[in-house]
Amino acid sequence: KHGGKIKLSWTQSSSPNIVSDKVYRATVSGGPYTLVTTLSATTSYTDSGLSKGTTYYYVVTAVNSGNLESPYSNEASATAQ
Repeated sequence: KHGGKIKLSWTQSSSPNIVSDKVYRATVSGGPYTLVTTLSATTSYTDSGLSKGTTYYYVVTAVNSGNLESPYSNEASATAQ
């Protein structure tokens, strides 16, 4: 049942000096979201160790060199396979 994966991809923030992206996950639409990982500035991530057949909801934020974090992105949902 576990071992499910979801591959996420997004468009990087157009703000200057983005140094990292944070991926948040929830099991209900609208959150509350839990931080999954903090990545060096990138546009994709594969979330693993999920329950297969369960739908998860994700948002991403961007963090700049001044350590200011953006608001949540639009929410995306996917079912772990």
